[in-house]
Amino acid sequence: MDLIGLLKQPEGKTLEFKRDLSSPDGVLRTIIAFANTAGGTLLIGVEDKTRHVRGVQKPLAMEERLANLISDSVIPHLLPELEILPWRNTNLLAVQVYPSSNRPHYLKRAGADAGVYVRVGSTNRRADQAVIDELRRFARGEAYDEQVMPDFGSEVLDFRAASESFASVRKLKRPDLETLRLVDRYQRRKVLTIGGMLLFGKERERCFPDAWIQAGRFHGTDKTHIVDSLEIRSYPVPAVEEAIAFVQKHALHGIEIGAVRRKERWNLPPAAVREAIINAVVHADYGQHGAPIRLSIFDDRLEVENPGLLPFGLTVEDLRQGISKLRNRVIGRVFHELGLIEQWGSGIQRMTAACREAGLAPPELEEISTRFRVTIYTARTGEPSIDKTDQAILDALVSGKGLSTGEIAAMIKLSARATRTRLSRLVERGLVSEIGTSPQDPKRRYFLAG
Repeated sequence: MDLIGLLKQPEGKTLEFKRDLSSPDGVLRTIIAFANTAGGTLLIGVEDKTRHVRGVQKPLAMEERLANLISDSVIPHLLPELEILPWRNTNLLAVQVYPSSNRPHYLKRAGADAGVYVRVGSTNRRADQAVIDELRRFARGEAYDEQVMPDFGSEVLDFRAASESFASVRKLKRPDLETLRLVDRYQRRKVLTIGGMLLFGKERERCFPDAWIQAGRFHGTDKTHIVDSLEIRSYPVPAVEEAIAFVQKHALHGIEIGAVRRKERWNLPPAAVREAIINAVVHADYGQHGAPIRLSIFDDRLEVENPGLLPFGLTVEDLRQGISKLRNRVIGRVFHELGLIEQWGSGIQRMTAACREAGLAPPELEEISTRFRVTIYTARTGEPSIDKTDQAILDALVSGKGLSTGEIAAMIKLSARATRTRLSRLVERGLVSEIGTSPQDPKRRYFLAG
């Protein structure tokens, strides 16, 4: 296990620090949340806010105590890897938890309904019934939108609307409805699947009252003053186009002066907007109730937010690497056939590339509560402003071995005090990270961030 690499990172979806075992319930909630979500590493002996390394006393005894706690308190049983890691003159206890195939795990004394936790960012969140149901489906390898709706026969599907959506691709035939899993057989009858109802069902709004897009344009950078709003309640395929049109209507644009003529430049790249909206529709958790997909335009950004955490086992970094898991297979299959999705897992990468080509920062990806948000900022970005001395510090840290303040001061030919000031600024800007027991630790060392 790369201890130095872990200490350089902030807490997040797959990493947490605990000073000790004085609050065992908190440790158990973290272990359960890791197992239910995307796995993770828990380091005991490190302060969670400052990342100061305190170490643990009697690590063997703590290891045994924690193993017993996990065995006695978590259902179904979990077997994480426990490892004692030496650090200077003390030790840390590392707990490596892998994504579990036996989800959902829960705290025994709280019960199967109140004791289930999932990881959201750097916090543990008690799962509600909708999330627990999704955990169970995920463990069985089932997609929510492939489930049948026994009370709704195939006649409830709006075949005309479906045919119009496919008109530019091919002629849709009745047998295609089963191939696409828009309908399925249930007790010798053809009935709609949830995906069929969401995409083309005549009773869609009654069965799924939150399956719509709420669009708004706000003045400024918060939601205090709304300029325009729109409720998009069409079937999902045309709804995507309506949402894109709303953004284009309100997207600010500048003017670039060329050699011959002037050219308008939209401050939101259309390709990125399209990917963000399509991803929200395809990956939304329609089993959740209470909030639609939201599209919010501000003076400085676009936010596209859908109900549902990332599919279990995935992290934001996985998305950036092109790794994806499809929550809604029926919706994904139809969108793929219609050419709205080119290749599984490539949406975030195409969105990022579009932003980069437009001179914008990469889109921000976040899990917030039980929702997922993509934010595209409109401000042009450039290289960080770094003077020659700061660049010399960054160059000195490239080796990755870590340097002390004195070593860096000698290399850049500044006093230790001046070097500390510069290092503090670089740490605040997120370009450099420091590892030690406290800011006063004379042995603390500096590394390139990330």
